[in-house]
Amino acid sequence: MEEENSPSQLIDARIEELNDWRGGTLALVRKLIKEADPDVVEEWKWRGVPVWSHAGIICTGETYKSVVKLTFAKGASLEDPASLFNSSLEGNTRRAIDIHEGEKIDEEALKGLICAAVALNLSTRAGRSQKRSKSA
Repeated sequence: MEEENSPSQLIDARIEELNDWRGGTLALVRKLIKEADPDVVEEWKWRGVPVWSHAGIICTGETYKSVVKLTFAKGASLEDPASLFNSSLEGNTRRAIDIHEGEKIDEEALKGLICAAVALNLSTRAGRSQKRSKSA
């Protein structure tokens, strides 16, 4: 029986298979996410979308022909002082960053968003735990 690849291996394979600027961009974004949150969990969902989670989804990393899209699950609730969010701005929950070929990523600002997303996930989870213990 063939062993199933781990999500991390599937993300490695996606980066390699892209073999262009999108692979390099996805690899850089992944590195920054891991630097910002060493406890991040990599997942592979929805038939091939890299997902980074910690107490809930932080963001997804989708690749399209002309853009690498980082979609933050709770982006609308995050402070974005560097105005990185430039896509999916009309929704009440998600926000996305579209990265085009040749664009420089503000690495420190992106790490700040990752940390803020993790903090929000953790605070939401803690709030749910407190509600459960009060009702018990």
